[in-house]
Amino acid sequence: MSVVIKEVTTKKELKQFVKFNIDLYKGNPYHIPGIISEEMTTLSKTKNPAFEYCEAAYFLAYKNGKIVGRIAAIINHRSNESWNQKHGRFGFVDFIDDNEVTDALFKAAEDWIKSKGMDAIHGPMGFTDLDHEGMLIHGFDQLGTMATIYNYPYYPIHLERLGYVKDQDWKEFKIYIPDSIPEKHQRISQIVMKKYGLKVLKFKNRKEVWPYAQQIFETLNESYRPLYGFATLTQKQIDYYINMYIPLIRLDLVTAILREEDNKVVGFGISLPSLSRAMQKAKGHLFPFGFIPMLRALKWKPKIIDLYLIGILPEYQNKGVNALLFNDLIPVYQGLGVEYAESNPELETNNAVQAQWEYFHRVHHKTRRAFIKSFK
Repeated sequence: MSVVIKEVTTKKELKQFVKFNIDLYKGNPYHIPGIISEEMTTLSKTKNPAFEYCEAAYFLAYKNGKIVGRIAAIINHRSNESWNQKHGRFGFVDFIDDNEVTDALFKAAEDWIKSKGMDAIHGPMGFTDLDHEGMLIHGFDQLGTMATIYNYPYYPIHLERLGYVKDQDWKEFKIYIPDSIPEKHQRISQIVMKKYGLKVLKFKNRKEVWPYAQQIFETLNESYRPLYGFATLTQKQIDYYINMYIPLIRLDLVTAILREEDNKVVGFGISLPSLSRAMQKAKGHLFPFGFIPMLRALKWKPKIIDLYLIGILPEYQNKGVNALLFNDLIPVYQGLGVEYAESNPELETNNAVQAQWEYFHRVHHKTRRAFIKSFK
């Protein structure tokens, strides 16, 4: 029986769209299911502030009356203006290993994006750089993180068959926590603090975070601006992410670097205990009991840390400010008994970011790719 493609138009269909990913990977030991309610909010055209400058359509594929695939077609107009391009995106993509299914799904996404006057499609990407992006092409036997996509090995094979080619790769590393702070880090930290008039800020309670939260996201905007596909966050988006992330953060795992003369945030590092196993136990639901393993993971001593967000203002990059971050965080990780940190995706072309791990034992264990297809 042929594949039927249907555009998502109801809340019920949107929930089916979100749940398909969880159903497809049920029992997979490496996949990390998202929280259904959070993904519904991300995809909501009335709740996600990215729709100030994005538009999207969501498609489900059916075969024999059963959902067998999903795909989102997205246009980020702000990104296109920033990069002077006319690209559409595909994201939130999952499918069974069936050529007929992928042919129909990607045709639907491509046709919609072409109808909007775009000349290429790339992905997987979300609405913003803080959404999941990049298709796994190496590391299928590695545990995922809450910030990344897990996909079966057949996904990139289907993309290549459909004429998609590499546009950009991200690398991920396991960075093992050393027994002591690298001597060079200690020396650089002292020099950098004195030379640039910087200080390290740790937060004692969440009330202390709020006055700096806006600055942290402004620093993120500036530091991420040159990165692949990035579009600076609007004030509504900053407010949205502040309200989303501050309740989650663990204060001992957050470090801010301030300029002494005016308390301006010039750099920050936000890490979290790995929530991967907890999210597997939650199976997409915080309630009635899914929040319990999540709270335990956030509060207990973690063996794995996720380096979630790190940002340094451009004028302070390549000047050793990152050494200040790790000079502060390494003793915290050591005290907790952390074995290693997950770097999360780093652009393969971002040599400065990858160079910061050269003094640590690291293992490159995952690679993910953004594919592109031109309509010209």
